[in-house]
Amino acid sequence: MTAAEQPLVPPDFDVPDPPATDRFRLEPLGPRHNAADHAAWTSSIDHIRATAGFEGRSWPPPEGMTLEANLEDLRKHAEDFERRTGFTYTVLSVPGGDVIGCVYVYSSRAEPGTVDVRSWVSARNAALDAELHRVVGDWLARAWPFARIAYAPR
Repeated sequence: MTAAEQPLVPPDFDVPDPPATDRFRLEPLGPRHNAADHAAWTSSIDHIRATAGFEGRSWPPPEGMTLEANLEDLRKHAEDFERRTGFTYTVLSVPGGDVIGCVYVYSSRAEPGTVDVRSWVSARNAALDAELHRVVGDWLARAWPFARIAYAPR
């Protein structure tokens, strides 16, 4: 079993409730978010590709992807969450509940024993990037059992 196939947390670990602020809240990403997630990231491809942690990566693809391909991606993230091999959260605006970003928590491919965390917000919500980073970083350090976390600074 590769590191990507191994659970990030023990079977008896209770996954903590995701954080919420007066400006945004997190919830597990799933197929029901497809249209809103697709609209959020496809409107911000250049912005996301320039966000710390996404430079030089293949996602998001510069040419975008179909709504159907995005749905398959969201299904994979939901399956990873169920298997505990990765935890992906959508970032929703407060108030309103619009998808404005995403947070990914997966095993690092480059550093065994390290959890790789990446997050983005849409270009029109760029002012929330540092706050999201701080809130997520604090939550992971306080509520999760990870020994080492790699999360590109803001």
